[in-house]
Amino acid sequence: MIDDVTFDDTSVRRVTPEGGVVEVRWHDLAEVRVETIAGGPFVEDMYWKLAAANGVEVTVSGASMTEDLLDRLQALQGFDHEEMIRAMGSTQEAVFVLWRGNP
Repeated sequence: MIDDVTFDDTSVRRVTPEGGVVEVRWHDLAEVRVETIAGGPFVEDMYWKLAAANGVEVTVSGASMTEDLLDRLQALQGFDHEEMIRAMGSTQEAVFVLWRGNP
C-alpha cells in the first residue's frame, strides 16, 4: 500500500488505511529515525519514523519517501547523513537515529 503522506510548513501528516490522520507539527518534532527489517527486497523493509515529543509518530514507508520530504528532513540542523547511508544499506532488523531535537 502506498502511504498517503503530505507535509507543509506547519506539519507532516499521514492518512491511515482506516481513514484516520496522524500529524506531527514541525516545532514538536523530537526525533527522526529509520527502522529496517529483514525480508527485502520483496517486502517493504524500511520505515521512516517522525516522532513528536508527546509520542505521536508519523510513519513513512521507504518506498513512499518523497524527494521533497527527504530534503526537508536532511535540512534539519544536525541530521546524520552517514547514519542515513548505513540505514539504506541495512538488511537486518535495526534502528538508526538520524536526528534528535533539543531536549
